[in-house]
Amino acid sequence: MIDLSLIWVGIIGLGVLIYVVMDGFDLGIGIMFPFIKNSQERDVMMNTVAPVWDGNETWMVLGGAGLYAAFPLVYSTVLSALYLPIIFMVIALIFRGVAFEFRFKAHRTKHLWDLAFIWGSVLTSFLQGIILGAYIQGIKTENGIYAGGPFDWLSPFTIFTGIGVVAMYATLGCGWLILKTEKGLQQRMYELMPKLIIALLIIFGGVSLYTPLTHPEIADRWFSLPNLFYFSPVPILVLLFVGLILSACKKQDHDLKPFAYTLALVFLAFTGFVISLWPYIIPPSVTIWQAAAPHSSQMFALVGALILIPIIIAYTIVSYWVFRDKVRVGDEGYH
Repeated sequence: MIDLSLIWVGIIGLGVLIYVVMDGFDLGIGIMFPFIKNSQERDVMMNTVAPVWDGNETWMVLGGAGLYAAFPLVYSTVLSALYLPIIFMVIALIFRGVAFEFRFKAHRTKHLWDLAFIWGSVLTSFLQGIILGAYIQGIKTENGIYAGGPFDWLSPFTIFTGIGVVAMYATLGCGWLILKTEKGLQQRMYELMPKLIIALLIIFGGVSLYTPLTHPEIADRWFSLPNLFYFSPVPILVLLFVGLILSACKKQDHDLKPFAYTLALVFLAFTGFVISLWPYIIPPSVTIWQAAAPHSSQMFALVGALILIPIIIAYTIVSYWVFRDKVRVGDEGYH
């Protein structure tokens, strides 16, 4: 029999990874807003994602819907454990979305919508990092029901991972703006990118060291033999791509390089996350098979997913292809 649980983990994982990348640089633009004071250049920054920003969030919906259909136990348990940060994240996304639309139409209140866009982006990113950190540090369950307190998600580690996600999205946004802009705005992004990537490396290192120190099972996963040899390419590749980003920012010979190398870092971070927690879908005790919905339910949902996902991928590729050129000051038709 086909292991539908593994297929669904792959689908949900793909949705989450694509969301982190696409909405990551989208949110990163809002995080980068305070570094740019010129209103026209801020218009350019927003226009780089104006045609695609709302479609980027489709992947978050796909991940959540897939979790509900294939692993309802995880959906109910995680939502119970992380209800507050998830609700605050949704509110921040609403403020950000409203600010995105209203900013282009406002005149006297444009600065207020700028602030709403900035804080909506920062808080959304920070709260996603909080959720990630709380998930890594573990969710207490008893008989499949959340058994922790309302604020178990809040700890120094989750605050640190929250800052880490803000830094990661800012780096993605900076790389995206290098790719999509030119002249003075692009040059400032080139200057900011090395600082962001060093900050991100420090945070990556902190999370990577803290997690195995506080979770013996994760430490054994990474540092026991022969796993140490199998998994050591991950941190080595992280250092390699950091070096490539710093080199690309110095040479400035190809605008795609900083963004592409940052995407590689995100993929490596995601790989490390999977290696650390596998096969637990509610760490540290519930595996993907223990939390799976009945086979018939997973199969029914899979049919719909196999129809919808190619359509989503197709219109995403088309939209990015149509708006593939650089955005310049004074360009019309983006919003």
